[in-house]
Amino acid sequence: MPHPIQFFALIIGTEILNQRRQDAHFKFVADILATKGYRLSGSFVIEDDPALIVKSLQFIASHPNPILFSFGGIGSTPDDHTRKCAAIALKNGAFVLHQEAKQIIEETLGEDAYPHPIKMAMLPKGAKLLKNPVNNMPAFSLDDRFFFMPGFPEMSHPMVTKIVEKLIPVAKKYVRYSLTALTKENLFIELMEETPKGVEVSSLPKLLEEKKAWQTTISIASESASLAKETFEKYLTLLEKNHIAYTLNDA
Repeated sequence: MPHPIQFFALIIGTEILNQRRQDAHFKFVADILATKGYRLSGSFVIEDDPALIVKSLQFIASHPNPILFSFGGIGSTPDDHTRKCAAIALKNGAFVLHQEAKQIIEETLGEDAYPHPIKMAMLPKGAKLLKNPVNNMPAFSLDDRFFFMPGFPEMSHPMVTKIVEKLIPVAKKYVRYSLTALTKENLFIELMEETPKGVEVSSLPKLLEEKKAWQTTISIASESASLAKETFEKYLTLLEKNHIAYTLNDA
């Protein structure tokens, strides 16, 4: 049985970490995946450090079935390291002049393609181009699973939308049940440990300071309607057995 897809976002930019810019990518990627019934397994914000970029890419690539959306660092300025780092991390350092990218840059910019913008045509071996809807400067992908895009949302987000639609043409459908109970989450631990395969359980505790009491929200989701309902009913039974007040939430 193939390993399920794990989605990752890698957001590269010292300017985000020092708060000169605010990240615009995490929520966008999380939201668009949610419309398809998926979620991110990990999201990383890192500085423009070549060694850190390489190690981050290698870590993500070490997973059995990763899909990566990487943002930033593919331009032509001295702090744009992502193209070279992707070659080191994923293609044993093979870094070559991509002829199609070179042609696009030259045709788009003319004489202004030199001496610096043309550097963006240096890509990892085997790279496929991604069309940039704003300025035509190409982004790229590797192995149809690692997608490297500009840090500018107006450029990269349309790319992500197109990629996700191609990767996931049909959304997964989940049945979800949720409740909020006036109790600590400890009450549910044994049930959570018994969660059957194919069911997702989340527990969100909250301290109600004004009441000096705890409440916990339990969410149950599954592609199997019967399995979701059966699992959720065990939580209802436990609460009623212990005479604990609860409310049912909108899924």
